[in-house]
Parts: sequence; C-alpha cells; structure tokens
Amino acid sequence: MAETHQLFASPFVVDKLQSDEGVVALRKVIEDERARDSQGIKISNMGGWHSNTDMAEWGGEVARALAFKAMTMADALTVDSKSPKQSRYSWVPEMWANVSGKGDSNQYHTHPGSFWSAVAYIDDGYKGSNDTNLGGELQLQDPRMPMVRMTAPDLRFKEPSGNPQQNEVMIRPRTGMIVLFPSWMQHAVRAFHGEGTRISVAINLIPAVDASAGETRH
Repeated sequence: MAETHQLFASPFVVDKLQSDEGVVALRKVIEDERARDSQGIKISNMGGWHSNTDMAEWGGEVARALAFKAMTMADALTVDSKSPKQSRYSWVPEMWANVSGKGDSNQYHTHPGSFWSAVAYIDDGYKGSNDTNLGGELQLQDPRMPMVRMTAPDLRFKEPSGNPQQNEVMIRPRTGMIVLFPSWMQHAVRAFHGEGTRISVAINLIPAVDASAGETRH
C-alpha cells in the first residue's frame, strides 16, 4: 500500500502577550518615538509610519521584554544540529514599530539576514469589530510559489485531510497577539480599513555564535 509523507513543513507560531500592562507600556513608548521622529523611514510600508530599527534601545525595558518573548518562542522551535543539548547560538534582536491608518499596507517582502521574524500587535485597530471587510490581515505565502502553479494554476496538492493546500494564508490580527515565522517566508499586510489605528512591533532574530555557549543563552 502506498505511503504518503508530508515533507519540509514551514513552522508558524501564534501566541499571546501575557501582560496587558506591557501592551499599554509598549504603546506609550511607540507614541513617544513617533512624536520625536514623525517622518520615520520607508521600507515595505505603503503609507503609515515605520520607525527606525533601534527600538531595542529607545523602547527600553518593555521592548527588551518583548524581544525576549520572541527569543523564547524561537528557542522552542530551533536546535543547533552540532550541539543539540546546548546551542552555540544566541539571538540578536532587531526591532521596529509600525503605525497604520486607513488604506495603509505592507507589500510582500522577506527579511534577509535573519533566521526568525515576529510581529506583535499592540492595537489591532479594529475597535472590537469583526467585519472582515476591514482588511489588515497578515498574509503568508507558500515559499514554493509561484513554481508549483506555473504549469497548471488550478491544481493544488492535497492535505492529509483531503482538502487542497492553500498557497496563501491570512491571519487576522488581534490586540496582544504575537506571531513567529521563518524570515525567508514572503509576507505582506493587506490594506487596512479600520477606523482605529493599527500599532505593531516587528522583530528580527539574527543568530550569532555565543562566546559564552554553555553558560547563559540570552
């Protein structure tokens, strides 16, 4: 009897920030930085405000606590194949904030030079609405795209359940949500049409050989 195996899965984690006070404090430091530097920078963002990538510094202890949360999530899903009991690597976090209003979005992109990337939602901007027409979803694209559909766009691989595999997954943000995914995964944010203000923090985790391997990781 034929055996079917599923190979090369791409990990994706959804978790929740445990401290409501931390979420409030993060919002405050982001608003303060936006007031200090109203221009910000432009990378993948189509509209909205994108801070510099030094949030680990200007965000203070509350930003470093968020980075540690992302590192903890990454540690749970990462192994050093040459030193599985005690990894030789630690994470160097790179962080920035995004503030989006009506019509703002982020185009498809990856984060070269990092291993894991995360995004934490400080305010989803929906103001409690469940209206799916408000957009703003995080989009994750199958890393095999578009090659797997170039010759026959209507064909899909079957999941073990028998359902067709999705080539794009959309995650609707919630305030206090944090998600983690491989930095090479193409991702984007659909145009946001909520009445509120979307505030999020993006984190890149860059692996670095830890000179103190065998002692404290972070």
